Amino acid sequence: MAKRMFNVTAHWDDEAQVFYSDSDIVGLHIEAATIEEFEVVMMDVAPGLVVANHLTKEELQSTAPEDLIPAILWQRPTGRAA
Repeated sequence: MAKRMFNVTAHWDDEAQVFYSDSDIVGLHIEAATIEEFEVVMMDVAPGLVVANHLTKEELQSTAPEDLIPAILWQRPTGRAA
């Protein structure tokens, strides 16, 4: 099984005054007032969403646990108070 790599990027919404996520992880939708809060939520929920939405039952049963751990590439926003 190939390693799985996913991307998460935070963007700032001036009107709503929140950071929001752009990601290829199905089900990951984050809005947070600070980048630190964004990171906490991301690290808490992203791995579970990868397991729930991107792995099959067969993969979960037949793959070594260390091979199931996804790589999540996190990109902090540039510019504004990141």
